[in-house]
Amino acid sequence: MKYIGESVNRVDGIKKVTGSLKYVDDMKMHGMLHAVVKRSPYPHAKIISIDTSEAEKLPGVKAVITGKDVPNRAGLYLEDKTFLATDKVRYRGEAVAAVAAETKEIAKEAIELIKVVYEELPAVTNAVEGLKPDSPLVHPDLGKYKWGSIFYPQPGTNISNHYKIRKGDIDKGFEEADHIVENSFFVPQIQHCPIENHSAIAQMDAEGALTVWASCQSPYAVRKALSVAFDIPLNKLRVLSPAVGGGFGGKAGTTLEGIVIPLARKAKGRPVKLTYSREDEFVNSFVRQGLHASIKTGITRDGKIVAVKNHFVWDGGAYTEYGVNIVRSGGYASTGPYDIPNVWTDSICVYTNHPVGGPYRGFGMSEIHFAIEQNIDMLADKIGMSPVDIRKINGLRPGGRNATGQVIDVCGLQECIDDVVKELDFRKKEKIINSKKVRGTGLACGYKAPSMPNNVASSAVIKLNEDGTAHLLVSAQDIGQGSDTVLVQIASEMLSIPPSKITIKTGDTDNSPYEWQTVASRITYCTGNAVIKACEDIKEQLFELAQIQLGIYKRDLELRDEHVISKIYPDKKVFIGDLALGLAMPDGSGIHGPIIGRGSFIPDNVRNTDKQTGQGEKPVAFWTYGCQGVEIEIDTETGKVDVLKVVSSFDVGKIINPKLIEGQIEGGIVQGLGSGIFEEMILENGIVKNPSFVDYKIPTADDMPEMIVKFVENPEEAGPFGARGVGEPCMVPTAPAIANAVYDALGIRINSLPITAEKVLKALREKRQ
Repeated sequence: MKYIGESVNRVDGIKKVTGSLKYVDDMKMHGMLHAVVKRSPYPHAKIISIDTSEAEKLPGVKAVITGKDVPNRAGLYLEDKTFLATDKVRYRGEAVAAVAAETKEIAKEAIELIKVVYEELPAVTNAVEGLKPDSPLVHPDLGKYKWGSIFYPQPGTNISNHYKIRKGDIDKGFEEADHIVENSFFVPQIQHCPIENHSAIAQMDAEGALTVWASCQSPYAVRKALSVAFDIPLNKLRVLSPAVGGGFGGKAGTTLEGIVIPLARKAKGRPVKLTYSREDEFVNSFVRQGLHASIKTGITRDGKIVAVKNHFVWDGGAYTEYGVNIVRSGGYASTGPYDIPNVWTDSICVYTNHPVGGPYRGFGMSEIHFAIEQNIDMLADKIGMSPVDIRKINGLRPGGRNATGQVIDVCGLQECIDDVVKELDFRKKEKIINSKKVRGTGLACGYKAPSMPNNVASSAVIKLNEDGTAHLLVSAQDIGQGSDTVLVQIASEMLSIPPSKITIKTGDTDNSPYEWQTVASRITYCTGNAVIKACEDIKEQLFELAQIQLGIYKRDLELRDEHVISKIYPDKKVFIGDLALGLAMPDGSGIHGPIIGRGSFIPDNVRNTDKQTGQGEKPVAFWTYGCQGVEIEIDTETGKVDVLKVVSSFDVGKIINPKLIEGQIEGGIVQGLGSGIFEEMILENGIVKNPSFVDYKIPTADDMPEMIVKFVENPEEAGPFGARGVGEPCMVPTAPAIANAVYDALGIRINSLPITAEKVLKALREKRQ
């Protein structure tokens, strides 16, 4: 292979480092209006009245909207939200009105003139409490909403999805166990914290067509949701995403786009722009859902886990239109990467009056693995076994079965564990560094599948130019992960064209082909396969023309170094650019015309699981497995935890671009480190108390550990050149590995995230008492 496996430089690198790449908030248009939103001061309240009359009179105000302007509910999986509150508000900060004015200052003044009368209602501020029959209902009309067939809301309750796993005989499994261990864990809400805040512009033309520029990961998904919400035909709604400055899932669905559209409709052709402040980002964009996890495990004295019973209660927030799928994913992955014969899981999404829970890197896997991987270490401690050995005994291998009963064909988990153990000495006993510094090591495994419906598609179009260059058109968004570069490399390998001669265009629903979403670690796999099929279409056309031009059967032709070449007589060849517009024949006639390749892809034979048992032969396209180990140092006087070293190994199938994949893994480690020891949205009575980087901490350059990145390559049969996605799985094991290292260092268990100095000191004091 010439281009696959090479560290090709990022195709967007120069634009990004020079600042020439333009993001939505950089855009300035003639006559542009500025939007500001009025938000609820209560987490749960009935809207009695809204008076906008004074705001509408203010000079410079061009449009004012309230919930009556957005009556339709929308949502990707469960249509439960409106873009402005209609009957009541369900979280503190929910939009109740918005203004578009000549300047942002005028819009802010107008917002203060809008008078809203509320009747405060009891709030649900704990997901476990929200399950109780007497809990206030966040969505009394849940039974009237629309949802997909693979989700199971329970009208009359706060449960928006209940996903079940029933594998084997759980009672028999516990009877066979020599030890039964029960543990509980808690994971709080956290924020994505992309560098670029959400921003959107909407403009309606004279014919009633709407154009939306948005910093979004998934233009086609956004277009569909907005079409439903505003009754706009798809041919009259164009969504462009010119560049995305980080997403991590937070820009996968719709947020502020649904506010600028009704303003633009009233603004008589003028564009309307809304950009979130950092405080808005914390409160009014997706947060990672909170999780209360309880695990009951049966294990034999020789280390075999024979039964596990999970109870996962997810804090879905005020709207769970996206979050219901996270709960589904957490359910079917609820054993972690282990082969356990008897499994009972209830994974339940609960409405609360908290900020909206949605997709976040890992899509539920980081949350459940914080519980699962600590629980594994606690089991090992119970029977006197090493954390490494218990994972080797129970870890999935080819031929094993996961929680859904799926037989696993390809799995490099055991090799990944071996990689990590070679780099970190888990047997060393000397932990005390000096009178106050103690070190420890910890291990955790993880796995993840693309969490997507089974019938979602990717597509690609390639246009061959007459100078032998090409344009690749996709709608997969490069949100920093490097997908533009990887897709160009795949096209280069298939067409034997250097990457420098292929230009990629993305993110325009009018002019780039369909892509479901840029989420789920699926782009290399799904869009990569679509690109391969588009290239195969190009090749077939080139060979058809070349056999006429060269007088050689197409079965004897191949692509090499930008030419169609005879396999038998290499000197007989034709430059692909000479075929790009078809053939000109000696008599002046022409054949074929311009060469355009088209490819589309849907994963084969992926089917739903059973509603009652969660069992299924192939509920996902593939699984990515891996392991991480960490070495930490703890100051016993302050409780501060420093991560010194992280070793990571994942089975990625095939490395397309070594430099990019190493960057992905390192980024995932750092983000996992952040959720492990720093990040938490502090909520009190539904109010976010730390909505800024002053009080909400993320890792900085000073917190970077030594990182050793290893790979296992067991090819994925259906993957492009054998590749599978790893962008999300690489974050999953970091936090539990840190928690296990804390126990190794001090003999204390921290069962809730983040593992702060305060928690460490409190646990040390309790241990000494």
